[in-house]
Amino acid sequence: MTATPERCDRGDIFGLFDHNIAIEVRLNEALEEDLVLPFHYFGISDVDGVDLSDVSIDDVAEVAKRLKVNERVDFIIDKMNFYGYDGDSCKCLGYCVTKDHAQYMAEQFNQRGVVSTYLTGDDPQWKRQEMIHKLENDHDSLQVIFTVDIFNEGVDIPSVNLVLMLRPTNSPIIFMQQLGRGLRKYQGQSFLTVLDFIGNHSKTFLIAIALSGKRFYDKDSLKVAVDRGFPDLPGATHIQMDRISQKRIIEQLNQENFRAMKYLKEEYLEFKKQFVRSAEDRTIPYYLMDYARFENAPDPIRFIDNKKTYLAFLAAVEKMDKLKQLANEEPFSTVLRQLSMTLPIKRPYEFVVLRYLMNHHAISWAEAQNEVLKVIESFDETSLVHAFEHLNQTYDDQGQKSREIKLGSYDRRTKAFIRSDPLDKILEDQQQSAYMLDVLNFGLYRYEKMFGHRNYGSPFFKRYAQYTMIETALLSNYQKTLSSFRGSGLLTNGNNYFLFIDLHKEKGIKDSINYQDHFINPTLFQWESPNTKSQDSVQGHHIIHNKEDGITLHLFIRKFRMIDQKSEPFIYIGTGDVISYKGNKPITTEIALHHEVPMALYREFTTKV
Repeated sequence: MTATPERCDRGDIFGLFDHNIAIEVRLNEALEEDLVLPFHYFGISDVDGVDLSDVSIDDVAEVAKRLKVNERVDFIIDKMNFYGYDGDSCKCLGYCVTKDHAQYMAEQFNQRGVVSTYLTGDDPQWKRQEMIHKLENDHDSLQVIFTVDIFNEGVDIPSVNLVLMLRPTNSPIIFMQQLGRGLRKYQGQSFLTVLDFIGNHSKTFLIAIALSGKRFYDKDSLKVAVDRGFPDLPGATHIQMDRISQKRIIEQLNQENFRAMKYLKEEYLEFKKQFVRSAEDRTIPYYLMDYARFENAPDPIRFIDNKKTYLAFLAAVEKMDKLKQLANEEPFSTVLRQLSMTLPIKRPYEFVVLRYLMNHHAISWAEAQNEVLKVIESFDETSLVHAFEHLNQTYDDQGQKSREIKLGSYDRRTKAFIRSDPLDKILEDQQQSAYMLDVLNFGLYRYEKMFGHRNYGSPFFKRYAQYTMIETALLSNYQKTLSSFRGSGLLTNGNNYFLFIDLHKEKGIKDSINYQDHFINPTLFQWESPNTKSQDSVQGHHIIHNKEDGITLHLFIRKFRMIDQKSEPFIYIGTGDVISYKGNKPITTEIALHHEVPMALYREFTTKV
């Protein structure tokens, strides 16, 4: 058990347990379960005299030089007095850019009557402990410790009631580590005060990523969170930014393309710094599972979206010939791409089967059942058969069959799945095998984090998860070519009707397909059928009388069709019944949802920043 799996002592805790994580509680869950202290965060625009607009925040010497102004010291103390803290006396940590900056802040605070000291990596352990004891002592005059990086983790100062963020945020990981120093519960204390002085540098948007508490996010969700003050953080936590800071962050989010290689490379290199400090014997995060260790780590699936595999992304960023060579070896390269492009997986069957085949030539029906039950509490036999057939390329089109490699063969008579020769060849190579196993492990780890161990039945949909149309076909056990499951508005599979809806239509869209689809409230949705459907048609009758006709209507909604030049997935909001209808070609319906859309998601759908 540890609170800090990502460490600076170069100890690899995850490696000791082969990356098997029994239970994981991240900050949002801890706040929700009242395991840690809630925090009151105030994002404050920095003084006008500090200009960071033309300097890289990695140039710490220049940043520190620009932050060392008397006007800023007075401003910080004024805000400390204004916002206060919860407790009888101030027990504050101030995070600085450099050692000189920390020393400067301590000297200036002391000159103004605020008893302070500073600690850096140069100070011995005994001095650090002495200063911590002085800060914790209610009878000691020490009020503030300014520090540089040494209190990011592994330090226990429960009585801290005020945290000052005095450095530009260039890593969500470090931001949350520093915030976490004050979240330990302490007798008589009901919240931590956090004052973040937000400058006009180019990375202010990283604050939004850190505060969102999500490892998986999109630009629009972050904009809504900033605009609304992050209302979805659990517990008594409160976040407030002044309008200048909000505007600055939203403008940067508008400009930032999270999918561009430039941004992804910066994000990777910033994460790499944290990883190297905690890795025992590696200087590069070679594997996807390396990202599972860190709170607020970047989502490596975005790296895969850019280069098709994480290995190919590494080879491009690190410019290492051995990685490039490995990433291009066949059939390994093709198989790794096949698996990587299915992340994040939406059902575990295929990955469970393939992980078993890493150490066995074949998997029987009974063995497959046993392996699946290690991941989910029960399962649907039809879905397991469909997964075997999917791996058998039964539902691939000719293009997929020519581009991809068959990983095994399904024997319908014995219901066994047998490993293919290309897969045998890959597993003979230790490096190739390790990368393939990493994708399988990460896929199943991520699946469990997102969906737990529940059997979602058939169709295997989880409310409020994201799906492409092909994934919808897969999870509904569609027994035709999966890539044919596409179109606009309405698709069907037996008695299941799937409604795919874009809330905000593109500019210049034809009037004939500019459907008036919108939420009336969190339990009622207006949907217009495709303009070819009349009330007298078979499908039209099934839609307006879905309950009587035994038709299940599944609603998949997305706010925008495209963000940053890439198609967005749909969010499944569950099933519903038509309660009123009018018109023809299209039919305008009102659908009563079987489950109320959570307010957080409803806000995202209905708020346009």
